[in-house]
Amino acid sequence: MNSQFFNVIFAILASFIITVIICPIVIPILHRMKFGQPIREEGPQSHKKKEGTPTMGGVMILIGFIVSALLFAKGNYEAVAVVLITIGYGVVGFIDDFLKVVKKQNEGLKPLQKIIFQLIVTVLFYIFIVKSGIGTDIYVPFTNGYYIDLGILYAPFLFFVMVGTVNSVNLTDGLDGLASGVTVLVAMFFMFIAYASGKMGLTYVSGAMIGALLGFLVFNSHPAKVFMGDTGSLALGGFVASVAILTKMPILLVIVGFIYVCESISVILQVGYFKITKGKRIFKMAPIHHHFELSGLEGIKVVQLFWIVTAVMCLIGFAACRNFL
Repeated sequence: MNSQFFNVIFAILASFIITVIICPIVIPILHRMKFGQPIREEGPQSHKKKEGTPTMGGVMILIGFIVSALLFAKGNYEAVAVVLITIGYGVVGFIDDFLKVVKKQNEGLKPLQKIIFQLIVTVLFYIFIVKSGIGTDIYVPFTNGYYIDLGILYAPFLFFVMVGTVNSVNLTDGLDGLASGVTVLVAMFFMFIAYASGKMGLTYVSGAMIGALLGFLVFNSHPAKVFMGDTGSLALGGFVASVAILTKMPILLVIVGFIYVCESISVILQVGYFKITKGKRIFKMAPIHHHFELSGLEGIKVVQLFWIVTAVMCLIGFAACRNFL
């Protein structure tokens, strides 16, 4: 094994250790500041006991991730871009969390405000892609290494992928360890893709995110001592989408991010059907993880099921790009 491979392992371990160390320090501070998670009144009754659990834990994920990524990526321009995009979306989430938790504005950022902020971050990412000459071609899964050049369609495609992924990951964050565990597996997939393509900067940042999420899971798995909040979920979405774009594998997000897709589609179908039928519902509650809960499956079982599905979909993802690997 070469030194680069060992450096990836060290990047994972570094972010894990940093996150595990800072969580026990920051969580009591969040408690004292009363940064408790508000619970939806219409949500499952079993969630009521989680009221007051500290949120905004995404800050701890970001600290572990940023320190490790910048330490091991050593100025790689693609790695720095991913770090900045992740921070950018994290800041949008932090503002939303701050308004909800500190200012007690239940809605936080209005949907339009949130989209505008997300579009600003995405525009900056698009400018980076254009200036760096990365190109507008993307890999087509299940082909013999075929790439398609989107040309002028690349910009709207990028905006759809980035904003869609970010908000899908946000919707996935509804059960202890769900979004963090699913994203660990997705990050592992893209870490191997980046390594196989020789993009070591992206390999290191993916490793840094894996370690940070594993460290956070120590405190976020059931029963959660802290939630990541929008600070974390929007940051994770930005990370996943930007790495997928820079490895030219955004289509594979539909496969490896299958859970993200299902969560979003369940909300779209639920809202659309509710409006069309004037009050009827397809699911007992959306996003779909709540439907499973209300159908009698324990939250922890739902999380484990979604982790398993993601692991299997990642294997299918590897099969979809076997000629690339």
